[in-house]
Amino acid sequence: MSIKNSKIIVIKIGSSLLVDKNKKIRKKWLSSFAKDIHNLKVKNKKIIIVSSGAIALGCIKMNYDKKNLKLDKSQAVASIGQIELMNLFSKTFAKYNLSISQILLTLEDTEERRRSLNAKRTFENLLSLNFIPVVNENDTIATSEIKYGDNDRLASRVAQITNADNLILLSDVDGLYSKNPKLYKDAKLIKIVQNLGEDLKHINFKGINELGSGGMNTKMEAAKICQLSGCNMIIANGLYLNPIERINKQNNCTLFVSKVSKLDARKKWIISSISPKGELIIDDGAKKALKNGKSLLAAGIKKVNGKFNKGDHIKILDKTNKECARGLCSFTSIEVKKILGHHSKEIERLLGYTTKSEVVHKDDMVEV
Repeated sequence: MSIKNSKIIVIKIGSSLLVDKNKKIRKKWLSSFAKDIHNLKVKNKKIIIVSSGAIALGCIKMNYDKKNLKLDKSQAVASIGQIELMNLFSKTFAKYNLSISQILLTLEDTEERRRSLNAKRTFENLLSLNFIPVVNENDTIATSEIKYGDNDRLASRVAQITNADNLILLSDVDGLYSKNPKLYKDAKLIKIVQNLGEDLKHINFKGINELGSGGMNTKMEAAKICQLSGCNMIIANGLYLNPIERINKQNNCTLFVSKVSKLDARKKWIISSISPKGELIIDDGAKKALKNGKSLLAAGIKKVNGKFNKGDHIKILDKTNKECARGLCSFTSIEVKKILGHHSKEIERLLGYTTKSEVVHKDDMVEV
């Protein structure tokens, strides 16, 4: 199973795993899950958890029926339940010497480039501090109705921006079946999916449970995002104790294999990105260096067109204004104007502070 070779793993857990049908918190299950996470951490895996459950726990706290909640009330309940959720994680994980942090995201935080870069840095810093980020959608300020399944998509976006190797969606079914296993006895578990379009064109079903509505449709959306991100994805039954250990031992799940490498996925994103914010005109020496797979340095830049910020998408043109590459600039347009034509060693003196030496790093650039 792909967990073994994964360095960064995002694990999504749904409400039905934390709260049973009798609206009781599944503390024994969460403890077994924490033990699984501990075992992964011992093997130097970096773990990010995306957890539903704020509204479900808020309903328990307030003795409300989730089915009858309107949007404005559900936002308030989510605010109450989020504290319950994090306290539950904090107390349970502390028994295994695991430290957690909280990140609340909206889909816009992962869709808008600058905000996603900020989120990425936060994740990287938390992981380097040996903390486990516990992510939830910020239901308290959602502007549309809160539906289960958003966290499937959110988890795939988190996997995308953190360059995760694997996304595990812990569900209430063993994986993707040929038919709905709750309705058809002859339904077969699909163990591996290599090609989303071809392998799944005859499958169409939705599952519904009390604490979460939605089903495989949102998980398929997550699989598409993962496939374009160079990230494998697993759908597995999380209702059992020690669900991650069970995946490793029994392999009773569905694995979606990504055929796209992370670097290819990143470069595809760059080349297909929204219209560039500016242009850098470079000399022949820099053009030759780019063709040889080198980064763009300040010394080879002749002119700057347009206004752009750090991390923005830009065009790179040669002396005849012919586009030769696109990339993400490590400097603002104002900074590039100050350092263009100068050696990298002079950048700190010219700007007055320490920064990167590459104006556009080779990993952030695609030849056109």
